[in-house]
Amino acid sequence: MSGLVQQAAGIGTEAPALSPASAALAAADARHRWFVLGARVVVGIAFLLLWHVASGNWIDTLLISSPEAVAGRLWRWLIDGTLWFHLSITLLATVLGFAIGSAVGFSTGLLFGRFNTLADIFDPYISALYSIPKIALAPLFIIWFGIGIESKVAVSAAIVFLVIFLNTYAGVREVNPLYINTTRIMGGGQWAVLRHVIVPSAAAWVITGLKVSVPYALVGTVIGEFMSANRGIGFLIAQATGLFNTTSVYAGIVVLAVVGAVINTGLKHFESWVLRWRP
Repeated sequence: MSGLVQQAAGIGTEAPALSPASAALAAADARHRWFVLGARVVVGIAFLLLWHVASGNWIDTLLISSPEAVAGRLWRWLIDGTLWFHLSITLLATVLGFAIGSAVGFSTGLLFGRFNTLADIFDPYISALYSIPKIALAPLFIIWFGIGIESKVAVSAAIVFLVIFLNTYAGVREVNPLYINTTRIMGGGQWAVLRHVIVPSAAAWVITGLKVSVPYALVGTVIGEFMSANRGIGFLIAQATGLFNTTSVYAGIVVLAVVGAVINTGLKHFESWVLRWRP
C-alpha cells in the first residue's frame, strides 16, 4: 500500500521524457546554434585579419587606420574616463529620445488606428512630416533648444515617433474585427477590447517598430552631436574628423556599433518575453 501511495505521489512530478524525434530536433537545433556562433566568430576574425593586412599595405593608414591602433585608442579612452563620460551623454540623450518618441508615437498610433475619421483628417500632414528628411530638423531643434542635450533628445524623439506611430497605426488597423465584436458580445467594454484584443494583436507591429527605431534613435542623437555639441560620441567623431584623426573616428564608430548591437539584443529578448503567447 505504501508503495502505491509513493507511486501515486510521484505522478506528475517527473519531467516527461522526450520522444526520439523531439530529442533529434533538439540536438539538431543545438548543433545549428553552435555552428552559427562559430561562423560569427570566424567572420569577425577574418574581417579583422583582412583589415590588418590591408592597413598600410593596400590602403594608406590615414584612410582606414588599423585594428590594433583603434583598440589602443579605445583602451586609452577607457582608462582615462573619456569613453564613459562621452558615452553616458550619448546614451542619456538616446534613451530619453527613444522613450519620449516611443510613448508619443504609440499613443498617437493607437488613437488614429481606433478613430478612422481622425486618421483621415491628419493623413496628409503625417505624410508630409514623414517626407521631411529628419536631418533637416536638427538645425531647427538647435535653434529652439540650444546646443545642450535637449536638442539631441528632440532630434532622436522626432525620428522614433514616426517609426513607432506608423507601425502602431498599421498594427491597430490589422486587428481582426471578429475578435473585437466577440469581446463586445461577451460583455467587454472599450477598455477590455483595448487591453485584451487590440494591444496584444498590435504588439508584434509595435515591437518591430521598436527594433527598427533603436538605431534611428542613436543616429538622431549622433547627428545632433555632429552639428552642435561639446560632448558625446558624435562630438568625439566630429572633432577627430576635423583633425584628420582616422583612428579616433573608427574608435567612435566601433563604440556606436557595439552599443547598437547590445540594445538590439536586449530588444530581441524583450520581444520574446512580450510575445511569449504566440506559438
